[in-house]
Amino acid sequence: MTRAAAVARALTDLPLGTFRGRSQGRDWLVTRSLFAGGASEKLVARALDGSDYVSLNLYRLQAGPRLKPCEMPAEKVAGFVLDLVPQT
Repeated sequence: MTRAAAVARALTDLPLGTFRGRSQGRDWLVTRSLFAGGASEKLVARALDGSDYVSLNLYRLQAGPRLKPCEMPAEKVAGFVLDLVPQT
């Protein structure tokens, strides 16, 4: 499975809208939004301690998912999403 496919699968398990979550040992405020009928989505997260920020777009194309991090390495956003657990 590609990194983009793993992130796409993990994103589908996350709630839409704004929620708190835990990833990589820190608490985060996360917002997940869908666009174009679910063909694209955006995730933005800020560490509650102010130490970090994560932002990505994911496009669900016929050729497969395309991950587009926002000015940060794809490894950073993939690691964040794959470790993210929503807090209820």
